Amino acid sequence: MAPKPKFVIFAHNATYDKLHQVATLGLTAAAMGKDVIVILLFWTIKKLAEGKIDQIDFPPEYAASAEEVARLLKEKKVPKISEMLQDARQVGQFRLIACSAGLEYMGVESGAVEKNVDEVLGLPAILSLTAEAETKLFI
Repeated sequence: MAPKPKFVIFAHNATYDKLHQVATLGLTAAAMGKDVIVILLFWTIKKLAEGKIDQIDFPPEYAASAEEVARLLKEKKVPKISEMLQDARQVGQFRLIACSAGLEYMGVESGAVEKNVDEVLGLPAILSLTAEAETKLFI
């Protein structure tokens, strides 16, 4: 049996809009039978460590619409990012990996994220793991 195609997302930006895309794309790819690997970098690590992964925030350039969009998300009962990540694990093969260098650069102790990720790996291991991916996204 051939291995499942790998679908990799390098998650760097941590505003709600970017994390929502990471979660929805990851969940969808997992449900489609792909081996999904989400690599958490810089700001995503910091937000996860601070317990703010579900915080609805937007980049400054969208401040004028932020309140309305936040209201619509609640009104439409859009699932929380943490819920979508949990669902992705339930429907398919889905892994969250934190970059060890990102932990250092953001001043985050590994214990602050270990319960929420599958692994903490260095860049050489991450690049080896993701080398043969059919899809690689940087969000």
